[in-house]
Amino acid sequence: MAARRERWLTLDGVTDSPLRLAIAALAVAFGAWHVLTNVWLTEPGMWQNAIHFAGFAFFASVIYSPWGARADQPRWIAVDVIYGLAVAAAALWIAGAEDGLYERTLAETGLAWQFRTLDILAGGLLIFAALDLSKRVSGWVIPMLIVISLSYILFLGSYLPGVFRAASLPMNDVLFRTLFNDEGMFGILASISSTNITLFMIFGGFLVASGASDFVIEISKVVAGRIRGGAAFVAVLSSALTGTISGSAIANTASTGVITIPLMKSNGFRPKFAAGVEAAASTGGQLMPPIMGAGAFVMASYTAIPYATIVTVSIIPAFLYFLSVAFIVRIEAMKHNVGEGISLEVDRGKMLSGGLAFCLPLGVMIWLLMTGVTPSFAASWAIATLIVVSWGATLLSKVVGEGLFAPVNMGPVKIAEATMMGVRSSILTGVLLVSIGIMNNAIVTSGVGNGFSLMIAQWSQGSLVLAILLIGLASLVLGMGLPVTAAYIILAILTAPALAGILADGVIVEALMAGLADPTQSAMFMLVESPYAMQVAEGMTREEAVALMRAIPFELAVTIRPLLVDPALQTTFLLTAHLIIFWLSQDSNVTPPVCLAAFAAAGIAGSRPMATGFQSWKIAKGLYIVPLMFAYTPLISGSFGEVMQIGFFGLFGIYATNALIQMYSEGPLKAWHYPLLIAGAAGCYWPLNWAANLGGAALVMGVVVLSSRARSAS
Repeated sequence: MAARRERWLTLDGVTDSPLRLAIAALAVAFGAWHVLTNVWLTEPGMWQNAIHFAGFAFFASVIYSPWGARADQPRWIAVDVIYGLAVAAAALWIAGAEDGLYERTLAETGLAWQFRTLDILAGGLLIFAALDLSKRVSGWVIPMLIVISLSYILFLGSYLPGVFRAASLPMNDVLFRTLFNDEGMFGILASISSTNITLFMIFGGFLVASGASDFVIEISKVVAGRIRGGAAFVAVLSSALTGTISGSAIANTASTGVITIPLMKSNGFRPKFAAGVEAAASTGGQLMPPIMGAGAFVMASYTAIPYATIVTVSIIPAFLYFLSVAFIVRIEAMKHNVGEGISLEVDRGKMLSGGLAFCLPLGVMIWLLMTGVTPSFAASWAIATLIVVSWGATLLSKVVGEGLFAPVNMGPVKIAEATMMGVRSSILTGVLLVSIGIMNNAIVTSGVGNGFSLMIAQWSQGSLVLAILLIGLASLVLGMGLPVTAAYIILAILTAPALAGILADGVIVEALMAGLADPTQSAMFMLVESPYAMQVAEGMTREEAVALMRAIPFELAVTIRPLLVDPALQTTFLLTAHLIIFWLSQDSNVTPPVCLAAFAAAGIAGSRPMATGFQSWKIAKGLYIVPLMFAYTPLISGSFGEVMQIGFFGLFGIYATNALIQMYSEGPLKAWHYPLLIAGAAGCYWPLNWAANLGGAALVMGVVVLSSRARSAS
């Protein structure tokens, strides 16, 4: 991995170096431009995305140096700066060349896209920079996928068999599509980064600089400080709240873990368990509304479902996940008699100071999002609110006395520091989303996504469980070398249509069982080679309907589904598919052999990395339970009452699942407790069945009471 020079984007020592001062000033101006371009300036989308990549390409080149131990030598610093400026200039050149390219192509009818020499050089440099800079910030996987993608549409696709065979395209055509298509480098994915993600990262920088992170820790102590094993509950709560700031599992682990992991260890938790709790809870930060990492923005762009809708339906699932981690903490504390009689001291000054900086801006942002404004607009006004709140709190502290609380005054220096913090944290996504655009263009241009969807449909044989398992395995493999957001985007492009189709097929099976009275609908099935096609009008058994659906070719299924499934229901299935994929893509943070959040936590705890990884994977079982609830219950599509019923009884089922995994509840479990827990969990997970839900919850609570008595008696 390349050496990192993150000190370029801090205020430390900038007065000692003109170059460092210039880079710091450029970062502040770049952050300010991101705010202005989303609320006031009106650049065309191509220009906005090109400027966005130009800035982050420059910062990535000077911060992530490829020169190793020589990186701090002046000559190599100069090389990095010149290279970064060249890539930035190439991005701006391509944005400016678009109109001329169209004019020349129209003037010379019948010829391919008319690139000039400088256009080709600039485009080639941008593709090289995408390979190089993505390797610097995230390793070799993205560059390898980019090379394979370009090779596929240039020549490789014509040699492949079956559904993966694709026609080879001319070099000029590939270059044009890569640079100018909506699916290319400066298209949809770049827009997500330039209009949303970077602004929320900058907002996160302002929250951290203003002391809001201190509030998160202190309020968590108030809530959980007097509970047995309270330090671990502090980790869960603080990671949930910090997730609204960072949207990154690793950043979440690093920021809260340095406080919570030592607290948990002093509270009596084993080092690997303390680290595992922090990694698992921090992973949940990316599932926590309103920011959800970058997932909500990507989902909104790909599905055309409003951002507010995605955030709203994600609230209950996020609570389920964090409570699943809390249940593990409770069971561990009881099993090992951890943290009894220990209270955590609360710094009320930090809580009051940080509370103003955290609650008011975040409240303004959530209110704006719920009113339907764009996320970028909401984030910009939240930043402005935070600055004004800090000024007001500073004036108030002078009136009531600084002994009560000491807020951080967001003056020019603090604003610059917060902006640079946000820009620095955005470099990875700013570079990767533009680079992934090359792959996205190749997938859309070649139609290989349909091939992957067909493969998932064939391998799963219409089974939703098998499809989810296949996607889960794919997400784990991709997550070994990709950041979570990148893994989610690739999986969503390749597998979301197939998963949404399998979900929709469940509705069609019900319709086939009842019989299709509409001749237009039933006629579509006459094209299917199946003995059950003739029974469509009068109805059939479930087994016959499932067999008929499996016999439908993928291409025909794509035509049949819109005719038989209500459009609103299709949208729900698409959102469900994306949420399942997004949740499963998080598992790479906590699942060995490559689990960066767990490794970061292990470094803080002083525990063995791989043992910590297995512990975090064990704790984060909610990542698999909740997606299954998405698939088999109306957790995100039901009425308020239905969602609350599923969520409430789901908690009993999740507790039972965790007790089975830990082989302990409020006390030791006896052999006959296990079938009770299994039956109780099954009843609690049964969707919208009051008898099963109440019976299951009663069984789980019965085991809790019995195990508690067994512990008291021992």
